[in-house]
Amino acid sequence: MSPGSALTHAGTMAYRGLLKFKHNPQQLFDVLVLPVVFTVMFAGIFGGAIAGDVASYLPTLVPGVLVQVALAASVTTGVQLREDMNKGVFDRFRSLPIARIAPLAGSLIADVVRYAVAAVITIAVGMALGYRPGSVVGVVAACVLTIVCAFALSWIFALMGVLMSKASTVQGVSMLVLMPLTFMSNALVPVATMPGWMQAFAGVNPVSHLVSAVRQLANEGQFGLQIVWSLLGAFAVLAVAAPVALRVYMRRT
Repeated sequence: MSPGSALTHAGTMAYRGLLKFKHNPQQLFDVLVLPVVFTVMFAGIFGGAIAGDVASYLPTLVPGVLVQVALAASVTTGVQLREDMNKGVFDRFRSLPIARIAPLAGSLIADVVRYAVAAVITIAVGMALGYRPGSVVGVVAACVLTIVCAFALSWIFALMGVLMSKASTVQGVSMLVLMPLTFMSNALVPVATMPGWMQAFAGVNPVSHLVSAVRQLANEGQFGLQIVWSLLGAFAVLAVAAPVALRVYMRRT
């Protein structure tokens, strides 16, 4: 089957994924609620302690929450993939005259909409609390960068979904990996306040680089070196995780 046909089939399966959101809006619950809860809660808890007041803390918080929520949403990709495989959904797809990789690729492409919803809600809640971005172009670029990185990371969780036998196991292991990465970073607090060993980890943590890049774009409208590192990291993850996930998926199905 030609690459063009495979892309067309993946697009069709992505459209199927979007229809699932329409008929089952509960699948958008996390990306609709988490941005509100995280932004409001962390602003109230850390705002006065770190920046003196909530308004001064928002330029630090909103980009951090934007990254946290989008990356957390990518975990759902692997969980839903495992659920569909356990229900036999992908077994039925094998009887169709479509590329074998189309159901997996289409599922991951459809989830990009979830990341976009999370990004829009986070920015909207931040602005409602008083956050003022540096420029519209910078905010859009920050959201696009976050979505690209979340899509790249979703291939790792998709691989977990293919390898593991239960959706609950996928979710538990994924969050166990993701939580240290997102919280031991510069997303919520200054790295200088952390213990020495944690500062060292945060310094090499790819989430810290992504948060710094998003802050540069959203707050200052500047395109700095952190953006390059974030994109290189995303493409490196795609280059490694996507082929492995596809190979394991095709072997399992």
